[in-house]
Amino acid sequence: MEAEGLDWLLVPLHQLVSWGAAAAMVFGGVVPYVPQYRDIRRTQNADGFSTYVCLVLLVANILRILFWFGRRFESPLLWQSAIMILTMLLMLKLCTEVRVANELNARRRSFADFDPHHFWQWSSFSDYVQCVLAFTGVAGYITYLSIDSTLFVETLGFLAVLTEAMLGVPQLYRNHRHQSTEGMSIKMVLMWTSGDAFKTAYFLLKGAPLQFSVCGLLQVLVDLAILGQAYAFARHPQKPVLHAVHPAGTKAL
Repeated sequence: MEAEGLDWLLVPLHQLVSWGAAAAMVFGGVVPYVPQYRDIRRTQNADGFSTYVCLVLLVANILRILFWFGRRFESPLLWQSAIMILTMLLMLKLCTEVRVANELNARRRSFADFDPHHFWQWSSFSDYVQCVLAFTGVAGYITYLSIDSTLFVETLGFLAVLTEAMLGVPQLYRNHRHQSTEGMSIKMVLMWTSGDAFKTAYFLLKGAPLQFSVCGLLQVLVDLAILGQAYAFARHPQKPVLHAVHPAGTKAL
């Protein structure tokens, strides 16, 4: 009787918590990039941020949206993908503008050159948009032809979340190559870690496809490795290497 009397409070409270968790899933993924975006805009230097992070997230979220057509999952995860794609395009736009402004005499490179040596190092934001649209078109067409295949759909879902799980790897590699985390926003990585931990817990509690939970755990491990680099390089800083100009080949990935 007492439990029934509390239903008027517990039911709306449960609903409120569910809405809060859904909102955190939809918008929480983009929050880590706010301090990094502001840092780049303030310093007009994008060397500390790997634009391949944008590539990884664009590919992962495009594949996740295509996976939804074959196997419907929680709507917040679908909306999260759409918002993340928009956020990564904004990050790319800023990074490209800053990099081109700092490379006054650099040769212009475009997506239409089809030069694998300079892939994802183009001189105009429109080239990145063309690449994203081309990938979406090809992946969408293949998905349309294979949507009735359970094996294909499950593989597509696995590739989507595995790609996202590799999110921190470009930054991890960039830090290792430079033996430094200078220019990287520690706030961004801390938010990555807390967000990925929350996201993985959400997957487990909501019974999301197994691929989501396994790759979420992997993503948390990569985040922790980057934080470990930040700690190690802070305790044992490398001697700075002086150079006047950053040639295109030595830019952060």
